[in-house]
Amino acid sequence: MARTPQPSSPWRRLLPGAWDTGTRHLLDASRHSGGRTALVCGLSTASAAVAVALPAVLGNALDRTLGGASGMGPALILCALLLTAEVLLDALIAALGGITTARTTAWLRRRGVDHLLSLAPQRTADRFTTGDLVARLAGNTADAGTAPTTAATGLAALLTPAGALVALACTDLWLAAVFLAGVPLLARLLRIFARGSSDSVSRYQQLQADLATRLVEALGGARTIAAAGTTSRERGRVLAPLPELHAQGRAMWQVYGRAVAGSSVLVPLLTTAVLAVGGVRLASGSLSVGDLLAAARYAGLAAGLGGVTGQLNSLVRSRAAARRAAGLLAEPSLASGTRPLPADGPGRLELRAVTVTRGDATVLRAADLVVPGGVTMAVVGRSGSGKSALAAVAGRLTGPDAGTVLLDGVPLDGTDRAVLRQEVGYAFARPHLFGDTVEAAVAFGPRTPPHPHIEAAARAAGATDFVQRLPHGWSTPLGRAPLSGGELQRLGLARAFAHAGRLLVLDDATSSLDSVTELHVSRALLRDVRPGTRLLVTHRVSTAARADLVAWMEDGRIRAVGPHARLWQDAAYRAVFDATGQESGAV
Repeated sequence: MARTPQPSSPWRRLLPGAWDTGTRHLLDASRHSGGRTALVCGLSTASAAVAVALPAVLGNALDRTLGGASGMGPALILCALLLTAEVLLDALIAALGGITTARTTAWLRRRGVDHLLSLAPQRTADRFTTGDLVARLAGNTADAGTAPTTAATGLAALLTPAGALVALACTDLWLAAVFLAGVPLLARLLRIFARGSSDSVSRYQQLQADLATRLVEALGGARTIAAAGTTSRERGRVLAPLPELHAQGRAMWQVYGRAVAGSSVLVPLLTTAVLAVGGVRLASGSLSVGDLLAAARYAGLAAGLGGVTGQLNSLVRSRAAARRAAGLLAEPSLASGTRPLPADGPGRLELRAVTVTRGDATVLRAADLVVPGGVTMAVVGRSGSGKSALAAVAGRLTGPDAGTVLLDGVPLDGTDRAVLRQEVGYAFARPHLFGDTVEAAVAFGPRTPPHPHIEAAARAAGATDFVQRLPHGWSTPLGRAPLSGGELQRLGLARAFAHAGRLLVLDDATSSLDSVTELHVSRALLRDVRPGTRLLVTHRVSTAARADLVAWMEDGRIRAVGPHARLWQDAAYRAVFDATGQESGAV
C-alpha cells in the first residue's frame, strides 16, 4: 500500500522520526494559537531583517565618518532607529511569546482533561496511574505548550544566519566562502544533538511520571506506612527511579554540552578566519573599514546557526512531551449519541449478551439480564464475580466490549450523554466528594437541587444528624469536616438520592453502614427517594432479602435471577454470604 507523503520542513529533517503523534498534537496546538503564533513569527522575522540590515548601515556610517563624506547625520539616525526597533521587537516577541505559550498550555490541558473525563473511569485506571496522568496533564503539557513560540522564533533563528550569510556574500565573496567551509560541521553538530537527545528526553519524562506515581501512592497510604513502621523502605521505593533519572539527565545534558562546546569552538574559529581574510582584503584595498566591520558582524550573525541548538533542545523536549500527552488522547472516548429517553419510561434495564474485559481478564461473560421498571434488584456474588462490572455498564460508566445495554428500550451508546447522567444516579462504596462545603458536595451533579431537596436526601441517607453537629452545619468547609467512613458513605448516598433519576445504581454503597442505619436507608430509598428502578450491588443478606429480585453472579455470568426466598433454598447461594463474611440466615 502506498504511503501518504508527509509535509517536509527543516525541523523535520533535524528531528529524527518527527512525524508522529506528538508532532500532530503540536500541530493542533499551533493551529489553535495560529494568530498569535503568526504574529510572533512576523515580529521575529522583522527582528531578523533589522539584525541583518544593521551591520551594513553601521559600516556605511563608519565609512562616511572616516571619509568625511556628507550625509553622516541621516546614517547615524538610521542606525539609532534600527537599534531602537531591534530592542522593541525583542521586547514584543518576549511578551507575546509568553502569552502564546501560556494560552497554548492552557488549551492543551483543557483538551487533555476534557478527553480524560470522556473516558470510561475503570479503563482509564487500568491504563494510567494517577501520577502518570498528573505528569501528562501538568509537566508534559507545559513543555509541549512552548512549541508554537519556539517554532515561530526558531524560524527567525534560521533566517538571521541565512540572511547574514547572503549579506556577507554581497559584501565579499571570499569571506562568504571562508565561512561556508565550516557550515557542514555546524549542521552535523545539530544533527548529532537532535539524534542523541531525543531518546534521553523521552525516557527522562517517563521516569518523572514513574516517580510521581510512587509519590502519590505513598501520600495516599501515609497512615498505613506510619503504622507499619516502613517509612525507610517506602522512601527507598519512591526514590528508586532517581539513579536512572540522574543517568538520563546526565546523558541529556552531556549531549547538549557537547553540542554547545563544539559550536563554541567552531564559531569563534570561523569568525576569526573571516576576520583574518578580511584583514588581508582590507590591506589590499578590496574592502573598506566599514565593509570589514559589517563582515565581522555578519560572520557573528551567521555563526548564530550554532545558537539554534537551544531552540532545537526546546523542540525536542516539546515533541517528547507532546507524544506522552497524545498517548492519553489516543484512548477512545466512551461513545454517546443524541437519542432521548422516553419521557414516561419506567426505567426498564436490559442487558443483552454483554461482555466486559479488563486487560486479559473477562469480568462479564455474555450476560443477559432484565430489570423491570420500578423494581429493586440486588446483585450478589463472591468477590470477583463481576458485580461492579455489571453496575458500571448498567449506567454506562463503561461500555461493553460486546453486547448491548438498553434503558427503556434505548441503547445506552446512542443516548444523549447529558440526558443519561440526569436519569442514572450512582453511589459507591468509597465516594469522593467535590465542592467547597458539605452542602456543595451533596449538590454536586448535573443540576443543583434546592436546599430543601438536599436536606430531604440527607435525611433519607441518615446523614442529617451528623451534618448538624459539624462546626458550621451545611456550610462547613469540606476539608474541615471530620468524616468517618460511614459518614462519608452516607453523604455519597445523599448525593445520589438528591439526583435520583429513573435508574439508581448503588455499588456496595451501604457496606460501611451499621445494620440499623442500613435498614433506615433501605426503607427511605423506597419511601422518600424519587421512584424508579434500583440496582443494588451488595454483600449483605438483609439487603438481598428486602429486594424484589436478586441477580446471583458467578465467574462473570448471571447464574440465576429470582426472589431471595427462592434462591435461599440453594446451598451454593447461601454460601455466597458466608464467603463474604456477612450475616447468614434468611431475613
